[in-house]
Amino acid sequence: MKTFRPLTPSTRYITYADFSDITKTRPEKALVYTRKRTGGRNVHGRVTARAIGGGHKQKVRTVDFRRNKIGIAAKVIAVEYDPIRSARLALLEYTDNERRYIICPDGLKVGDDIMSGPSAPPTTGNALPLSSIPVGLTIHNIELVPGRGGQMVRSAGAGATLMSRDAGYAQIRLPSGEIRRVHENCFATIGQVGNTQHENVVLGKAGRSIHRGRRPMSRGMVRNPVDHPNGGGQGKSKGGGGRQHLTSPWGLLAKGYRTRSKSKISNRFILVRRDGRPMKLK
Repeated sequence: MKTFRPLTPSTRYITYADFSDITKTRPEKALVYTRKRTGGRNVHGRVTARAIGGGHKQKVRTVDFRRNKIGIAAKVIAVEYDPIRSARLALLEYTDNERRYIICPDGLKVGDDIMSGPSAPPTTGNALPLSSIPVGLTIHNIELVPGRGGQMVRSAGAGATLMSRDAGYAQIRLPSGEIRRVHENCFATIGQVGNTQHENVVLGKAGRSIHRGRRPMSRGMVRNPVDHPNGGGQGKSKGGGGRQHLTSPWGLLAKGYRTRSKSKISNRFILVRRDGRPMKLK
């Protein structure tokens, strides 16, 4: 991480990543496309998501989450920055000269050889089905449905643990603490996601948020009652109004409302919830 002398109020706390792990500054042209910005507006031009707008123009990298080139060796030729995600990307070149991006795990360096498939060794960067991964290893980029591609544990510094296997399913402890059953034919990548210092980045000033496309938004308790459930009053009041339940202008409860459906189909795959309590099924 890079810090600064506190010569101004913003530089007192501001921290940057030093980008010392980046080996290539320009992306692979065949693997990027320009991101279209919505400004938080839908197809009718109405704002449906507030505090979105501005930001730097970004190129979206096409990342290979499926890792479906089974048995074909690849060499890491570069580690690159991705403006869309917190993790770094590793650029692979396969023996058939095809190039693909993958999420760069911690410890993967330029020149390393990696492979996908059941016969691949369980080393950092290799993608294997959960049935072939030794119990206790740290994994990331985990599939939920075989062949769909990795959907879980993809952000910087994240890592899940393969705990056990039973009756065709693997039990995985996710970074949130949740323990979940995943089919053993699903692929996962060995290792922890790189750029582990990302959690220590401090923006330090509003300009860096706007550069990321996040516009300012005032707190609800400093607004008027017509604008927010917590607004109004003759002084500071985080409770909002009187006896009524706090809701948004559209009727959604503002405090303490659980958004996850109790009848969600995937509930049967969750053994222990994030708060440590066992999952209760209907």
